[in-house]
Amino acid sequence: MDFVGAVLQRGKTRKINCCYCFDHRRRQHQCKQRETEGKTSSMASSSTCFQTSPIIPIFVSFLLVSSSICPVLSSESGNLHATNQTFRPEQELQKLRIIRQHLKKINKPAVKTIQSPDGDIIDCVLYHQQPAFDHPILRGQKPMDPPERPNGHNINEMVAVDFQLWSLPGESCPEGTIPIRRTTEQDMLRASSVSRFGRKPRRHVRKDFSSDHEHAVGYVTGEQYYGAKASMNVWAPRVANQYEFSLSQMWVISGSFGGDLNTIEAGWQVSPELYGDNYPRFFTYWTNDAYQATGCYNLLCSGFVQTNNRIAIGAAISPTSSYNGGQFDISLLVWKDPKHGNWWLEFGSGILVGYWPSFLFTHLRDHASMVQFGGETVNSRAGGFHTSTQMGSGHFAEEGFGKASYFRNLQVVDWDNNLIPLSNLRVTADNPNCYDIQGGINRVWGNYFYYGGPGRNVKCP
Repeated sequence: MDFVGAVLQRGKTRKINCCYCFDHRRRQHQCKQRETEGKTSSMASSSTCFQTSPIIPIFVSFLLVSSSICPVLSSESGNLHATNQTFRPEQELQKLRIIRQHLKKINKPAVKTIQSPDGDIIDCVLYHQQPAFDHPILRGQKPMDPPERPNGHNINEMVAVDFQLWSLPGESCPEGTIPIRRTTEQDMLRASSVSRFGRKPRRHVRKDFSSDHEHAVGYVTGEQYYGAKASMNVWAPRVANQYEFSLSQMWVISGSFGGDLNTIEAGWQVSPELYGDNYPRFFTYWTNDAYQATGCYNLLCSGFVQTNNRIAIGAAISPTSSYNGGQFDISLLVWKDPKHGNWWLEFGSGILVGYWPSFLFTHLRDHASMVQFGGETVNSRAGGFHTSTQMGSGHFAEEGFGKASYFRNLQVVDWDNNLIPLSNLRVTADNPNCYDIQGGINRVWGNYFYYGGPGRNVKCP
């Protein structure tokens, strides 16, 4: 989830046919083209649940009787990378002890447990026992009152929140609790480092296009911003291997592109390393030091305070968009509460998810200096080739509605808590032969852009 530090305007703008979006009982928005009857997509729900048994006894037995060489395979290239990584029983046992201690810290006691059809376990945790309240400043505090919404934000129609697999069978958490996706030993063992689990790798935010993270984004800068809003359609892009991801999100940014960078981030992502599968999942992230030592995904550290008992951050999204078929999109709003200064997250039209306390940040205690929207992938160049990990739908922007990914109705919040259209949207793509972007404006979608691509292809070797 790095983003562009130095930006260059690229691509051409073109107009599209208007699209009408309307609320649906089990979807936030189902979009149809004016001329064509939209296709209806459906998803069969599975009743099969998976629960993983403890793995430490297995590891202990193995480690006590043998040591071996552990080869690492790239799932994209199929090539063997010999690492000559020898198991050391004492070190591995200590690692597993650390994992268990960390799991006790982040997996809180549940008053109700829900097994999701996709294998996730959702724990209903008392509000005041969520990870955020491990922070000494928050410990013992009461829930914040709902904030003042931005002027011009319509919350007359409340949309359903059963957009996640765990809630589709009609499940929910009781009042006074929040749903938290349970972290497993397998989740932590997939991480490159136990100490960095749930966080981005330490790395400087790049100011050029030489990074292994590639982007196609729209952005605004040059003003003081107090929030942002957008709708984005959700896909299930192919991710080539466990160590890559594909995401679509908003960034609310302040500070310099160095060690003091502050970001608030929300959107959807496919991350096999973090979640162990290829489902698109609703996520959040924050940092106040350019991803060095602070911040995390979702609720994997003390930070974001969740207030909603129907949305599980980190849980799989259902349904998703289909190529040349039904389009499913979600709307997200992030804005600064004028009274208390906390940054709130709203899903859909009026559904408060929670907030980032203002004390988490330095520059964002006041305002943001940049807002970005768009897609990002990791290109590990396994086998020496560009990754085939897809961004968005896996199709280029020029294919348009029903085929390419989009962001629409882009807005920002000004100093007086007004939600206003963008006045200076720019678009850029790091590597347009692999992933590109095309922006525009019309009466229905306001500021919008299409973006994405397949990754490796004849023009992107």
